[in-house]
Amino acid sequence: MEELIKRRFNDRILSQAMEPFGIDADQITLLDGFESFIYQFQKEGREYILRISHTQRRSADLIRGELDWINYLADGGVGVSRAVPSQSGEWVEVVDDQHGGQFLAAAFVKAGGQPSWKAGIYENEELFTPYGRLIGRMHRLTKSYQPADPAWKRMEWDDPVNIDTRQWLLPASENVYHRQQELIASLRRLPKDAESYGLIHLDAHAGNLFIDDESRFTLFDFDDCTYSWFVNDLAMVLFYAVTNREDMEGYAARFWPRFLEGYGQENELDSKWLPQIPHFLKLREIDIFTLLHRSRDVARLNPDGWDGRFMRGRKERLEKGLPYLEMSF
Repeated sequence: MEELIKRRFNDRILSQAMEPFGIDADQITLLDGFESFIYQFQKEGREYILRISHTQRRSADLIRGELDWINYLADGGVGVSRAVPSQSGEWVEVVDDQHGGQFLAAAFVKAGGQPSWKAGIYENEELFTPYGRLIGRMHRLTKSYQPADPAWKRMEWDDPVNIDTRQWLLPASENVYHRQQELIASLRRLPKDAESYGLIHLDAHAGNLFIDDESRFTLFDFDDCTYSWFVNDLAMVLFYAVTNREDMEGYAARFWPRFLEGYGQENELDSKWLPQIPHFLKLREIDIFTLLHRSRDVARLNPDGWDGRFMRGRKERLEKGLPYLEMSF
């Protein structure tokens, strides 16, 4: 999260964000959040999530578009955390930060079950195929999706909000920045059609999934959803499945065929797109490298934590242009 957003947030903002949703002060608990302030609350015997973000990151209409798509997917049978309106029927409640910006509050039904990593999503091979089915159904449905309001249309994958990383990459490595720009230019030449390109989640890793006792998946945190190639979503799933493993290629050989089998049960994607996966893996590798320079003191990362392990030798690998994953697609 950007420091500007952290500095402007306070108890007054929280209170004003809670009020439209009818949240009692003794029924709300702070959870962990990377780009937004995330809270869990109870109301009338049910559990919900309150997310408070800022216009520095997303506009109110972009968030309305996110929630519109989430509920469209829920109506189509995809396991997602449905968005719920405020007491006055608003999908997004706006709170002035008194510095020229606004905080934006949205609420969701809390996902059932437990975090998917606790359920063993990366260890239990029986979960690989339903994981693929979840993403496949989402892609199949999104082919016919249109925003309820044209003003709510989400951004494209190469919108500046997604790729304008100059201020963070150039101080970190000019070479990595130029590699990123070359990669973006190459991806922009890829063809787009309704069978390969549409609105995708872009961050469907284990941390954004819950699984219940009946192995039902619930996907959440659609904050990054954007228009891109469906294969980009597949690459993101694979990226987080293999990252920081001692034998990334060995694990991918186990995970990928089963995941892809499940995906194919719900959506047909021309196999010609699979060779593009290494390019989208590289794009995410650079993205995480950039985000950590923006949001962390990289010199003080815990060497045994996820961030520290990811950054170990990362700059050198990026500057050399080494593949993120040595695998044939």
